[in-house]
Amino acid sequence: MNIGLTGGIATGKSTVSSMFVRKGALLVDADAIAREVMLPGHPVLAEVAAHFGPDILGSDGQLNRERLGEIVFNQPQERQALNDITHPAIRREIRDRIQVYEQQHPDSLVIVDIPLLFESGLQAQYDQTLLVYVPAKLQLERLMQRNGLTREQAAARIQSQMDIEEKKSLADYVIDNSGTLDETLHQVEKLWNRIARL
Repeated sequence: MNIGLTGGIATGKSTVSSMFVRKGALLVDADAIAREVMLPGHPVLAEVAAHFGPDILGSDGQLNRERLGEIVFNQPQERQALNDITHPAIRREIRDRIQVYEQQHPDSLVIVDIPLLFESGLQAQYDQTLLVYVPAKLQLERLMQRNGLTREQAAARIQSQMDIEEKKSLADYVIDNSGTLDETLHQVEKLWNRIARL
């Protein structure tokens, strides 16, 4: 069985996915794959640099994420252009890794951490969907603190994604990560036991 895990930026997706891994789930991390395709020498990074210009690369050929972020979080058409370049390659790699896990570990739960699961309309590709939820106000505070952003910068990043309440209405399962880690873990364990009975 596989579950598409999603949430908004700074809602704690990685925290929750790591809890599932400790229970025995296998993880496919879309963000990790997204970083891999942006490494020097990867054809996806070359295509991104061709579109956005050499200013998004450092002198060592590494992606300057801050510079690219300034462009895409403030210009929706450029964000779409970036997605059009990167998403097909990321999706192919996700599918390949799920397939390998399901062949090698047919009885294991595969958690696929995809931040833009609903925005991309990919939920039908997964057996179930799980949202890691925090209220929008707390999400904004956590993002400002985590990334050292101003309120305006953090709000722009959050607004580039689907509203968290809309995501909540679409998900099969919801983990509320607005409390303590123990409270989140309790919800994960409850869901793990429920899935184990399916």
